[in-house]
Amino acid sequence: MPSLDKVLQQVGQLNYVWTNTESLFIYLIAHLAGTSKDAAVIIFLTLNTTRARLDLLDRLAKLPATPPETRAAVLDLTERLKKEAKVRNKYNHCIYSFDSNGELSGTQLMRIVEFDDALKYGKAEALDDTEFERVQAAIQAITSVNRDLWTFFAASGIKP
Repeated sequence: MPSLDKVLQQVGQLNYVWTNTESLFIYLIAHLAGTSKDAAVIIFLTLNTTRARLDLLDRLAKLPATPPETRAAVLDLTERLKKEAKVRNKYNHCIYSFDSNGELSGTQLMRIVEFDDALKYGKAEALDDTEFERVQAAIQAITSVNRDLWTFFAASGIKP
């Protein structure tokens, strides 16, 4: 079982690579919408969730005027990020559980799920080495998307 310090360090790195990558959406928005960086910043900041920003990029990529190779590249990048968003969201919207010795034992999601006549909330999950490796894999995958965005920018003549 990883220590709390180790988990918090990994969650911090997960947030860093995510935020660093998501900030590149500004240049994708400007490119796909054919607008200035300043206008893209305003659009980016007005859409206050990652989900909304990813949806915008998908929709802009699907416009008829978007070249097929650009569409394919952008949709691939956004799909990869959506997959990793699940891990990021989990660790940004959970509390940590501790055992009777004060040792880290798991996470508890802060989400409500409604059924016909009942509510469930706070799904608890173990925070073991396998889960810790999943966070590390997400960091690597997001870093890979970041590199691929830079490659796409260079190939498309986009100057961030």
